[in-house]
Amino acid sequence: MTIISDAVERYVTSAVTRETPVQAELRKETERLPHGGMMTPPDVAGFLGLVVCMIDARRALEIGTFTGYGSLAIASALPADGKLICCDISAERTAIAQRFWQRAGVAERIELRVAPAQDTLSALLRDGAAATFDFAFIDADKGGYDSYYEACLKLVRPGGVIALDNMLWGGSVADGRVRDAATKGLRALNQKIHGDERVDAVLLTIGDGVMLARRR
Repeated sequence: MTIISDAVERYVTSAVTRETPVQAELRKETERLPHGGMMTPPDVAGFLGLVVCMIDARRALEIGTFTGYGSLAIASALPADGKLICCDISAERTAIAQRFWQRAGVAERIELRVAPAQDTLSALLRDGAAATFDFAFIDADKGGYDSYYEACLKLVRPGGVIALDNMLWGGSVADGRVRDAATKGLRALNQKIHGDERVDAVLLTIGDGVMLARRR
């Protein structure tokens, strides 16, 4: 999903966003699927990869993998001995992701955990992984965003970065007349992060809105 015009989106995707042949093939395959619009847009994926490079991340988390376009960008930006843990509940859709991770040569950097994300995050905390991750990307069920954010604040080290996708939700968060549960939850989380003294944060108007929060 994106809030920019179709013409601008086509320009950004086709003219100025870098995309490997494997990424392009995965994007086209995903776009043919039901709910293919859930895929991380190419410009957002490129942005995530750049952030991973800029902070020299070695350990990363992704909450919500779908067919793996975003995770492919994140894993490709990690060093050869880096690790990305992907959380998703669909074995069917992540099977597509695994196929393309293999083709891109990054499969050994990725650990896929097919289970409710909160269970995986809780298990990581129980296993002593607090403050051991450099980067986290949240792009899953909107009702779980607040709890995912709180868990990631514990798992990401000071100076680490959390990115949350869809934080503009098609622009509905700015329309007070929209009162469905997802919109209200995202609107509340935007306000929470805005006032959260545990992080430095900015809401970017890239894609469908990416909130970038750096743990202090």
